[in-house]
Amino acid sequence: MALYEHIFLARQDVSAQQVEELTNALTEVLVTGGGKVTKNEYWGLKSLSYRIRKNRKAHYSLLNIDAPSAAVAEMERQMRINEDILRFLTVRVDELEEGPSAMMQKRDRDDRDGDRGGRPDRGGDRFGGDRRPRRF
Repeated sequence: MALYEHIFLARQDVSAQQVEELTNALTEVLVTGGGKVTKNEYWGLKSLSYRIRKNRKAHYSLLNIDAPSAAVAEMERQMRINEDILRFLTVRVDELEEGPSAMMQKRDRDDRDGDRGGRPDRGGDRFGGDRRPRRF
């Protein structure tokens, strides 16, 4: 069987409980097709970069799937029919990640600029000199 990562966006009007029920229904479609869901993460209600069908926010969910392609195709067909699902994306991967995804990992604010090296405080203006008034 093939390994997939599947992310879907549900409308902002539905509750988190309804998103969970929707995820369970999609899991059942995969199980009846001979597959299984190895990881299920609910990322929460997040703002969209642009409006999709008049929605400014969406519920994000991630599924790691180990299933045959026919089961995944049937799940995607069910998702196209459902009006509560705004978008979905299924990507075939060589191996599935263990542990929490990058969206679920907490990042420390203090450590953030340490990753990029940060900018040293140079003082003065942006050209490196002191900011003194000119005398003519």
